[in-house]
Amino acid sequence: MLSFPNAKINIGLYITEKRTDNFHSLETIFYPIPWCDILEIVPSETTLLVTSGLPVPGDPSENLVLKAYHLVKVDYDIQPVKINLHKQIPIGAGLGGGSSDAVSCLLNLNKQFALNISDEMLLQYALKLGSDCPFFLKNTPQFASGRGELMHDVDIRLAGKYLLVIYPGFHISTKASFENIVPKLAKFELPKLVELSMNQWSEFVENDFEAFAFLQFPRLKQIKMKLMKSGAEFVLMSGSGSAIYAIYDTIPENFEINEPMVKLLRFS
Repeated sequence: MLSFPNAKINIGLYITEKRTDNFHSLETIFYPIPWCDILEIVPSETTLLVTSGLPVPGDPSENLVLKAYHLVKVDYDIQPVKINLHKQIPIGAGLGGGSSDAVSCLLNLNKQFALNISDEMLLQYALKLGSDCPFFLKNTPQFASGRGELMHDVDIRLAGKYLLVIYPGFHISTKASFENIVPKLAKFELPKLVELSMNQWSEFVENDFEAFAFLQFPRLKQIKMKLMKSGAEFVLMSGSGSAIYAIYDTIPENFEINEPMVKLLRFS
């Protein structure tokens, strides 16, 4: 079974509370973007993960895709599979590629083996894999709170606009980012973005992780400033970084930026 797990961006990200379960409460808008990995699951004599494309560091057994398989395997008698993962979304960029891959694995196993897993159980699996994983079960624009599992549809429409994503070639530790953040009440009620024109968003919307990221990696701030001067309607770091994105009404012209990965996409 073949699927194409897509990335996401965060339109605003506020860390509002350190919880008693050691997780953090947040408020954000998740928005899916048309930048995809390729995931294939086929029956096999032994379960293994084979990766290609962009490098996937770390122990394969710790990969979220394999963790998703083993979560399902605990509750359902499914056979071994070979998982082929072709990475095109950079890792550790704040774009949710690993989470999207894992959720695609859950959904593919559910369909491939006709498991009839309930939506509630899929949500519980997703939460065990990561706080942004539940979003990919819906994969439509969502205002998220709690750990990320409390979601409501939000009527933000970017169809026809252009998205420029800059990945500087390094990732930022999510763990370190959370350790260096001071939770506080959200500066702005993100669902109210629908009442504003996009060129007003920068006046109200922030990513709480930017302060730490820009201090540790001044190049990220330089990238953001350059994008803000390029005619973009809105510029922000996604997630805990390190990708910076810019949204344009028309395709950006006569604009050059020398970074390891520059991806121009169009919302459909």
